[in-house]
Amino acid sequence: MLADVDVGLGRAKRGEADSFRAIYDDLARTVAGYLRSRGGQDVEDLTSEVFLGVFVGLPGFTGGQADFRSWVFTIAHRKLVDQWRQVGRRPVQVALDVELDARPVSSAEQQALASLGDERLQRALGELSEDQRDVLLLRIVADLSIEQTAAVLDRSQGAVKQLQRRGLLALRRALQDPE
Repeated sequence: MLADVDVGLGRAKRGEADSFRAIYDDLARTVAGYLRSRGGQDVEDLTSEVFLGVFVGLPGFTGGQADFRSWVFTIAHRKLVDQWRQVGRRPVQVALDVELDARPVSSAEQQALASLGDERLQRALGELSEDQRDVLLLRIVADLSIEQTAAVLDRSQGAVKQLQRRGLLALRRALQDPE
């Protein structure tokens, strides 16, 4: 994340293009990865729409770094839901592109992909409910906290914890199954 988020946000709110560009550069790959993993179509365009929403809403935003990340992913989630409604069908599952994952430490997904392969992992993820997939992708790919994930999905923290627990158990069962 940016070295001093509060200063960067303040500058971006005042319309300083360099600060907004730094925010975009810091979060765009993660947002695009989330949108791609949830079956977003034309991810680059959808990511641009998310950051347009961030730019428009930035003057009214209050809070710190954690609040900001949660707010950005709330916008991303809502844009994705809007796209699904426009398309009028269930989202298409797209494989996670590990090269676009900007986290410095390998994730559980990267480790699973390395050891099990895309196809088996996609089948396992396909066995989860949509809510479980949303929670796991926001927690793992977007690296959001329980509180932030709950805010993005408009659910209670307890519901997010249960969805995460059940999703991980279902993944474990699916990945242990030799078929």
